[in-house]
Amino acid sequence: MIQFSIVVPTLNEAGNIDSLLTRLLAVEFGEDSFEIIFVDDGSTDGTPDKVRAWKSRANIHLIERREKPDLTASILTGAATARSDVIVVMDADLSHAPEHLPAIITPVLHGNYDVSIGSRYVKGGSTENWPWYRRLLSRAGGWIARPLCDVNDATSGFFAFRRELAASISNQAHGYKILLELLMANQGKLRVTEVPICFRDRTQGTSKLSLSHQQAYVQRLITLAGGTATLNTAGRFALVGLSGALIDAFIFHWMISHDAGLALAHFASFFVAAITNYTLNSKWSFREHHAGYLKWHQFGRFLTVGALALLLRGGVLALLVYAWHVPPLLAIFPAIVVTAAVNYLGSAFYVFPSEKDLPSLEIRWRTAAIGIVLFAIMLRLVYSGLAQLIPDEAYYWQYAQHMDLSFYDHPPMVAWLIWLGTAILGHNEFGVRIGALLCGSITLGYLYALAQNLYDKSTAMRTLLLLAILPLGFGSGLLMTPDAPLVAAWAAALYYMERALIAGRSSAWLGMGIAFGAGLLSEYAIGLLVIAALVFIISDPVARHWMKRPHPYLAALLALALFSPVLIWNYENGWASFVFQFDRLVNVSRHFAIHHLIFHILVLLTPIGFAAAVLALFPVKRSDNRQFEHRRQLFIQIFTLVPFFFFLSVSAFDAPHFHWTIPLWLAVLPAIAWMIGQTGHISTFVKRIQASWRLTIIACIFAYAFVLHYVVLGIPGIPYHLFTEHYFWRETADEIKQIAAEVKQQTGQEPIIVGMSKWAVASALYFYTHGEKLDIRSRNMFGDSGAMYEYWLPSQEPSNRPIIQVGMKRRHLEKIRSKTTDVTPMLDNPGSIEYRVIERYGTPVRRVYYRISQGFKGAS
Repeated sequence: MIQFSIVVPTLNEAGNIDSLLTRLLAVEFGEDSFEIIFVDDGSTDGTPDKVRAWKSRANIHLIERREKPDLTASILTGAATARSDVIVVMDADLSHAPEHLPAIITPVLHGNYDVSIGSRYVKGGSTENWPWYRRLLSRAGGWIARPLCDVNDATSGFFAFRRELAASISNQAHGYKILLELLMANQGKLRVTEVPICFRDRTQGTSKLSLSHQQAYVQRLITLAGGTATLNTAGRFALVGLSGALIDAFIFHWMISHDAGLALAHFASFFVAAITNYTLNSKWSFREHHAGYLKWHQFGRFLTVGALALLLRGGVLALLVYAWHVPPLLAIFPAIVVTAAVNYLGSAFYVFPSEKDLPSLEIRWRTAAIGIVLFAIMLRLVYSGLAQLIPDEAYYWQYAQHMDLSFYDHPPMVAWLIWLGTAILGHNEFGVRIGALLCGSITLGYLYALAQNLYDKSTAMRTLLLLAILPLGFGSGLLMTPDAPLVAAWAAALYYMERALIAGRSSAWLGMGIAFGAGLLSEYAIGLLVIAALVFIISDPVARHWMKRPHPYLAALLALALFSPVLIWNYENGWASFVFQFDRLVNVSRHFAIHHLIFHILVLLTPIGFAAAVLALFPVKRSDNRQFEHRRQLFIQIFTLVPFFFFLSVSAFDAPHFHWTIPLWLAVLPAIAWMIGQTGHISTFVKRIQASWRLTIIACIFAYAFVLHYVVLGIPGIPYHLFTEHYFWRETADEIKQIAAEVKQQTGQEPIIVGMSKWAVASALYFYTHGEKLDIRSRNMFGDSGAMYEYWLPSQEPSNRPIIQVGMKRRHLEKIRSKTTDVTPMLDNPGSIEYRVIERYGTPVRRVYYRISQGFKGAS
């Protein structure tokens, strides 16, 4: 009885037929247990005659195709004539060793798997006698397909599958990688295994692989992912784009030459070019995929893609002009290229998606996740070095200028990261923020791994999408505050906790100790995970055995060892940091502020994200694997709700900080991502939440791009009146330097500049006057709290040097100590409070208030 059929496509392989059949018939399976079907695509070297010579000796068949040679068509033809339910595909050139056949076919024959792949890229697999460029091309082909098809070697030509699966392959399938078609057509429905093989390059004949095959592979992969990128559409798009680029550049040059601002010029030129491009693309470039007339939903998508491309382009333009000092008339051209790439991919996958081979919902979500996450990363990379520091970041930069084992109000990790970044990249915005970008990447990696362990790869990719677009993830991955390393350490701790408590891996406790120690060096809030872990161990019968094992206690000792710099600093400074944090919890204002906490959560998660989090924490639908689901759900609930209830209880008595709850939502993001992909019997409310995510994603990513463009280049027609009293410190510092120079010229003495806030004003002025050697102090000079400035610059004795008070608001110059203490009596002959309007590129952006006194009498 025939158990499986081997399909061997051939094209001029006469020199390999005898050796191939000799080795195939020598494998441990009996000759009557399988058949060999050769499908020849028009060989001219006598390959069919070689096969016919063997037909009398075994179950060997020959099919001669007369159509255009195509590997996929040949294999499907062979599978259609097979007499068994299991098909094996292999090459005729002996690059696939027949001796590997039993290992590949057995998993499918036994019913354990639907597809078994001979893989070069799993442990034990290898490639021999290939030149480096062939290895690179093969690896690249696997890498670009892996996010969509979940295997390491999607370009393998040696695999076995159940014959019925061939019916799912699209009629549009073509090319030389039928395995990709098979996997993509049945995404999420297959049990797939990869068996290591040694791939050896052919010794006889010539390879059929050419550049056209590589192009066809990439093109087909894009089509299977839901795009309409073909050589035809790409060529037409390029021609349309070239005409649009010429229009764009011409209008931009004309407006710049007529003294229009950079933002106005690039907005106007883009809009004219975009309208032209849309008309031509809808009527011509993508005409083969669509009706060719305007559809309103496509026009809305076109506006979305165009707006995002425009806002990203503004960052590229600003980077070239302001950071790299490229003349605007030259900078516009690379900016146009970036815009064209975003527009083309957005058009191919979103504005004019494939309608013939519409991929599954799961594939569409994966494609969306890849595109949006990459766009979010590009936004961060482009704008992180352009957007000015917020005062918080400038304050932590001050940490790095006074390096120590720890600090009064925060552990040292943020200072260490800023010190390293600025040591390598210089004292600029990108040097400060590179640590946040790295921490954001670490968070992405650990959260992806956590979601894949709890659910599956599709859920993991949607989790990355959520982390990239929700404010809690985008902000913590951009701004260099203690939240950046805390979120990274929290994500790592969750991953290792899941591996230890649910997967039962004792080695995970080592990672847990390191992650928890790094978290303690970032913010003490990560200690809440210890409470959550203890609650889980007590609640989960399977995990209770860890209480009797040494691993958790060794992990705690490791974390404590990593935390030792903070302990040493506190010991040397009277436990000041611990006392400060304890006072924040005990000496509260008794002000009910739970509504503030809820508002902050709605901002961090968005309203849709908050509703989804509630549904994910308290689900109704249950799966068949009750025990695993129960433990998974318990893990998510405890590691989310234990920290949440702590912050909720604190908010009942004191106003919460906006960023407090950022890390605690990491545990529930995989559950939200899983819920997004659910179909079938789900409630109407859940369906509405699922549908609302599309608008939420677009709104969030647009909001980030808009705000970043606004603070870097501005938006034509929108004035600078949004949150600007805490921003534009570079221009403000220039104005303060001018005031200080005027005072020095009048008095002959170097003035003391006092930032009249706890640390914000002084820190921002310090950063943006770095190297100017100005004498800048904080309000602790007048006896008020100044956080770390009390250590760096303690309250001064009386001085006859001029004093320049600087504040964001008028009242800041008059009162300290919660607006109760007047500072005027401490000043010698204080002048009136004045202000100057700060301008940026000729546009008013904010006011800065200042007062000049002849001296300082000392703090009262």
